[in-house]
Amino acid sequence: MLKAYPLMLSVLRRLRPVLVQIEKHDRDLGNQLRRAAASVALNLEEGSGSRGGVRNARYRTALGSARETGACIDVAMALGYLEEVAPELLDELDQVRAIVATVTA
Repeated sequence: MLKAYPLMLSVLRRLRPVLVQIEKHDRDLGNQLRRAAASVALNLEEGSGSRGGVRNARYRTALGSARETGACIDVAMALGYLEEVAPELLDELDQVRAIVATVTA
């Protein structure tokens, strides 16, 4: 899981300008995106220090929050708050989701 955590930190860095743009239109959606994305990193790190069922629960929560992060971006684009998102951000988020999905399968 160590690879997913630094990837998620990179996603968070890349999300900063996206958050600013979204919050110009919808502060609530920006806040939800910020909380979901932070939750991914926090649950990945908490899970890596846990064992058994607690570890699996944290990783499942991280996966759900990673999916929510992507959904927030999709919604912002659908509503016209964003015209485009850096492909690198989306690629890294996809990598995080793939890693965590493999661990939780």
